[in-house]
Amino acid sequence: MSDQHAEPAFPGTPDDLWQSVSRLHAWLEADQPYGGQEGLLLRMLKLQEEVGEVAQAVIGATGQNPRKGTTHTWDDVQSELCDVVITALVALRTLTPDAHAVFATHLARVTERSLGSRRG
Repeated sequence: MSDQHAEPAFPGTPDDLWQSVSRLHAWLEADQPYGGQEGLLLRMLKLQEEVGEVAQAVIGATGQNPRKGTTHTWDDVQSELCDVVITALVALRTLTPDAHAVFATHLARVTERSLGSRRG
């Protein structure tokens, strides 16, 4: 007998992803010190902060800072890239409650534009 409320067989499915994005958005909104336009702008700036952390991890993984040496691993870079994706999806959800549909539509356009013209 299967449990209808069990965890998804494959975590990270689209429904699971968007449920997590909605939960994170609600959590951030509940404890936001700045609201309105200022809060929105700060949420967008958070994305730049996360991208900077990717750069820092890449520099650390390659040992490009001679003063610090190798300070990160490629696993750290992967984690930081995931943080960028999560932050971007939460930022999109901040702009629209239809983030899932907006993203799916945009992804389909980019995919068609990029891959649709290729002939095997």
